[in-house]
Amino acid sequence: MAAQTHHLRDGSHAVILLLKASAIIPRLGIAMTREASPSCRVVQLGMTPYRQAWEMQERLAAEIARGQRSPTLLLLEHPHTFTFGRRGRQENLLWDEATRAARQVEVVWVDRGGDVTYHGPGQLVGYPLIRLGPIDNTGRLPQADYVGFVRNLEQVLVAALAQLGLASGQQAGLTGVWVQPDVASRCPRCPPAARRKPAKIAAIGVKIDAAGISRHGFALNVAPEMEYWDGIVACGLVDHPVISLEQLLDPAPTIDIVSREVTAAFGQVFGMQMVAGAGGDGPEGMSFTESRGDAGR
Repeated sequence: MAAQTHHLRDGSHAVILLLKASAIIPRLGIAMTREASPSCRVVQLGMTPYRQAWEMQERLAAEIARGQRSPTLLLLEHPHTFTFGRRGRQENLLWDEATRAARQVEVVWVDRGGDVTYHGPGQLVGYPLIRLGPIDNTGRLPQADYVGFVRNLEQVLVAALAQLGLASGQQAGLTGVWVQPDVASRCPRCPPAARRKPAKIAAIGVKIDAAGISRHGFALNVAPEMEYWDGIVACGLVDHPVISLEQLLDPAPTIDIVSREVTAAFGQVFGMQMVAGAGGDGPEGMSFTESRGDAGR
């Protein structure tokens, strides 16, 4: 465990104890062991339209299920998009069609879990495509594996944020990653609501297909345009504030720096060797652990 001093927006500083991601124990049911050290290809897509990325997930997941491709983590940003999951409710869309057109927001109904969320520039989106385990005789993945996968994704982001100097965590009864009010209270740029109750910094919504392959994933707010959350009731949760790294940290890390920390934490939590890829059809490339270094930190 190491300590890091990080300057906050109000000019004060905080000493954060950094927990190494290797200290996080993956939950039971995730069929990945450190001894096996399976590889996971990391593909940086940059700005990608939502529907295009969705179609890519479908194709890659089918290839993984057939054994033609190794597990893959897609990292990208989307243009302004509101996505509704299987539990989505139309009344949680607050902007009318004219406002959405003026703001250039696309609305997409998808097959992940959860309600409505926002994707846009400045938000790091991650889509892990990995085999979680065999489907049981009812045609479903055991519940422990599904819930354990979501909890592990939360742990990945908590560990990555700790390396960036931000304390965050899980919230009982809710999905995602949250920042407590005592952290936001020292942040003059944070919304007042975030100083009164936990604020969400990352949303998670996933789907496990019939072959046991995961789809969709997480969205971490690095430096998005926060006013776009005014257009929805995010995740269907009324009066739950949303927050970003840009509001909390000075200077705010870049998307590239955050991507490196998320990739490293993903490998630690899931016990995988992260390998840099080159697009949806490119070669697997070099080991991420060999190329990571400390550039930009």
